[in-house]
Amino acid sequence: MGRIDYLHDPDAPPANSVVPSVVAFVQNDAGQVLMIQRSDNGRWALPGGGHDVGESIGDTVVREVWEETGIKAEVVDMSGIYTDPGHVMQYDDGEIRQQFSICFRARPVGGDLRTSNETTQVRWVHPTALRELDVHPTMRLRIEHAMDRARTAPYIG
Repeated sequence: MGRIDYLHDPDAPPANSVVPSVVAFVQNDAGQVLMIQRSDNGRWALPGGGHDVGESIGDTVVREVWEETGIKAEVVDMSGIYTDPGHVMQYDDGEIRQQFSICFRARPVGGDLRTSNETTQVRWVHPTALRELDVHPTMRLRIEHAMDRARTAPYIG
């Protein structure tokens, strides 16, 4: 299913849903960040997805990282909550979703890199190489906040 992101675009369609979702900033011992190339829009992103009924939000993080990348992850902490009503995502099925995303820091504890039906590429990326990837501005913000270890409280916005 295709996806178009609108960010503070006056021509964006109005949202018709809100779905709690997560993204995971997974960093290995070498300092590399786990990145996926999304199959729905071709952009690079942190692994993540929607929260399912019957699971804890921590379980959502672990499941989404595993499903999209083949990496088993352990949640370390939360780096931010992102609910900008000016960021909406339009899907082919008619859903127009307002952003509601919680970003968690996590560490890898096993597994091997692989793609899924949601990813065309999965790789570990050195932080200095992140600027070379096509990453949506809202995802870049999550990455910057997650990398800021000096931050004493999670970002809420």
